[in-house]
Amino acid sequence: MSKPVIEYESVVRPEWIDSNGHLNLAYYVVVFDLATDALYAALGIGDAYREMSGNSCFTAETHTLYEREVRLGDKLLVKGWLLGADTKRLHYFHEMFHVDSGERSAVQELMALHIDMRVRRVAPYPAERYAALQQAVREYAPATLPKGAGRRIALPA
Repeated sequence: MSKPVIEYESVVRPEWIDSNGHLNLAYYVVVFDLATDALYAALGIGDAYREMSGNSCFTAETHTLYEREVRLGDKLLVKGWLLGADTKRLHYFHEMFHVDSGERSAVQELMALHIDMRVRRVAPYPAERYAALQQAVREYAPATLPKGAGRRIALPA
């Protein structure tokens, strides 16, 4: 049975609400970014890794789907899934759920690049970190891709 790498909880704040009375699209990204921080920490590539190694991860691409409204005070749960990793990239996927109803509200698929902060260029993961990420992929990659993963933007045919 597959399991998410992390589960991150949040509550929708008043300053995140837009003129339509729901979570502004930018703040979905904020919640997903906070979940990414938790995911990176769980994978050993978070803040402590950057401080120790001089390396970090930069997001290179995202794709966000908004499925249901999120409103003021809603409790949110983000599940972070690891889809893959190679020597320089990390592919992951977040699902946001309403805690009370269990309904999925939004998803975000991301590709991150491993960066040598000294030169601010893409660089391979150190061998031990790469091996740990490959182990994490074996442990956490979902048996089937979550709904919405790999989707592209296009008009219906």
